[in-house]
Amino acid sequence: MGKGVKATVIGGVFAVMVGGAGYGVYNIVSAVNGDGGGGGSDAAVTKKSGPPDEEEVEKASATFFAAWEKGRATRAASYTNNAEDAAPLLAAYGEDARITDVEITPGTVSGTTVPFRVEATVSYDGKSAPLAYKSELTVVRGQTTGRALVDWEPSVVHPELEDGDTLVTGESAQPPIEAVDRDGTVLTEDDHPSLGPVLDTLREKYGDKAGGTPGIELTIRHAESAGGGAGAADSTLVTLAKGKPGKLRTTLSAGVQAAAEKAVKEFAESSVVAVQPSTGEVLAVANHRQDGFNAAFQGRVAPGSTMKIITAAMLIDNGVASMNGPAPCPPTATWQSQTFKNLTGMEPNEGATLADSFLRSCNTAFIKLIDENPLTDASLTQEAQERFGLGRDDWATGIVSFDGSVPAVGGPDRAANAIGQGQVQMNPLNMASVTATAITGTFRQPYLVSPELDGRQLAQAKGLPADTASQVKQMMRLTATQGTAAQAMSGLGGDIGAKTGSAEVDGNATSDSWFTGFRGDVAAAAMTQQGGHGGDAAGPIVAAVLRAGG
Repeated sequence: MGKGVKATVIGGVFAVMVGGAGYGVYNIVSAVNGDGGGGGSDAAVTKKSGPPDEEEVEKASATFFAAWEKGRATRAASYTNNAEDAAPLLAAYGEDARITDVEITPGTVSGTTVPFRVEATVSYDGKSAPLAYKSELTVVRGQTTGRALVDWEPSVVHPELEDGDTLVTGESAQPPIEAVDRDGTVLTEDDHPSLGPVLDTLREKYGDKAGGTPGIELTIRHAESAGGGAGAADSTLVTLAKGKPGKLRTTLSAGVQAAAEKAVKEFAESSVVAVQPSTGEVLAVANHRQDGFNAAFQGRVAPGSTMKIITAAMLIDNGVASMNGPAPCPPTATWQSQTFKNLTGMEPNEGATLADSFLRSCNTAFIKLIDENPLTDASLTQEAQERFGLGRDDWATGIVSFDGSVPAVGGPDRAANAIGQGQVQMNPLNMASVTATAITGTFRQPYLVSPELDGRQLAQAKGLPADTASQVKQMMRLTATQGTAAQAMSGLGGDIGAKTGSAEVDGNATSDSWFTGFRGDVAAAAMTQQGGHGGDAAGPIVAAVLRAGG
């Protein structure tokens, strides 16, 4: 043999290795080890390593597409790196989803990624409709065989599919709804994009109560939630036959909703809720998030100094402090070995009143006051639950929501809870309700759909004594006109008040921005994750919503 050529026999297989030639590193293996199920013989094959090259990417994707187009689910799955998960979804594509005449057009390969377009037909009970969408896949090296394989993700089949989801065509689980606002204006996802998941949920819960008839649809049936409960509402992809929508009246205001949608678009990872304090009716709910999560209703994060509304009410209710009573603001305060500080740049004020420390959002003043008798580890929890209706897991808003959590804790977290850190968890819905309760003295559980529609019971709480509510409302007024919220609230007329907050989150360099405020009979709260100080991001969002609500 020539120079550089080495012959050897391994397990009865004659192999020739050419030094320095070829792509990647070659090992000698037997095809009996398998190739993902896509065919092959018992002859020896070479096992490659390293990323697939362009030729391999094109070939692997082409064989996968060909099998998919022909409805050969098992074979198509064998060209992926997870045939066990891929096969059921690919089978459902043709069987449960009734998708036929599939044509897949690949785009230009970029590295190991292949974009493609799918055109097909969905048919059911004599009705059919076209289906077209774009997706992409990635080709990877099989760890066991070294073959180029499609990296399996449900999104390969359709970009909106996630783990555990499947496709189904048939009579819709619920009739469609025509959701309208409080004045009868139709609410659509086209006009109010972040309402999409909310409208889907309303349809799933109230479709059979709104008087409509179901249509025939291709839908994504979402997986159950992590806790074993119902997952997200079905997502409609194609309507083969329209059902008759039933009219569902909501408490929303189309004008306030539009303002909320516009406001959150200015800041990434933002959410806002507006309520009517005199009734508890939700006027707007909007999110601008990459993950599509309804954090406005379901978020569970620390609310920062907006929590001082509840803490101030606790101090007043328990006779520890009053609006014009002393609440010194030292540079630091120590609680059970943990030292708390104020925001950078805040001047100490040993002669401050509670109103002064509230409008400047002085952490140390509140830390020092929670050590006073008769306060205990449970006092803040009792105030939140009994006065503000929070943390009892009994809100019935009409859709899935979280009603806050203020656990009774000792140690440093007792102090941290008082300033909206520690173990306290809230969302904008909760804080809008807190403001509504604080300024009216009455807890009215927020709701999106009238309880008269389904007979559900709204949560109850004692609310605040008139004198406590009067003092807290006045401190919020001062905060909006002279304190940390003044810049964001400037230009708003009428009776206004607010409270700012910034919540530190482990691992994030920038704090979450929180803001809650009121104007007349509208209360709103917003959160912008990693948005900085309360007035920087959440403040302008709330101000825009209050401006529209006036």
